[in-house]
Amino acid sequence: MQLQGNGFTLRGWKTEDAASLQKHADNTNISDFLLDRFPSPYTMEAATGWIAMMCNQEPVVNFAIDVEGDVVGVIGLELREDVYRKSALLGYWISETLWGKGIMPQAIKLITTYAFENLDLIRIQAGVLSNNPKSMRVLEKAGYVKEGILKNSIVKKGIILDEHIYAALKN
Repeated sequence: MQLQGNGFTLRGWKTEDAASLQKHADNTNISDFLLDRFPSPYTMEAATGWIAMMCNQEPVVNFAIDVEGDVVGVIGLELREDVYRKSALLGYWISETLWGKGIMPQAIKLITTYAFENLDLIRIQAGVLSNNPKSMRVLEKAGYVKEGILKNSIVKKGIILDEHIYAALKN
């Protein structure tokens, strides 16, 4: 499975992606804005473990962001269950070396279109830590709409933060 962007590809995972994944993921300027389940430091063991989990996805909902054969980030959906079964959570990050290059808004548009066309979803939602306005702007550029703010809902590194909720709805 591949989704082609301008200057990058969203694609499935390969075991040989571990070195580039580890190199780009091992950055506190990335991990500081993600859930605590994202390892920091990001070790080679974390990279190989992640890739092993992602290699046999069905359906494919998690993609490597590939620039010239190098994995420089990740974008994926977390499918939900029960009353949330038609709603997915969106997560993403990209190498700090590529911030501001317009890749991520395009990647979000690609995975959103893919999800609405191929998965039985009517909503994709993303939560952003209140100290990450750049990520909020990325979602807005991708056509997501801010629906609300959950006050004092996150504790990251001992700091209490709000969570900004963005969503895209299937037409």
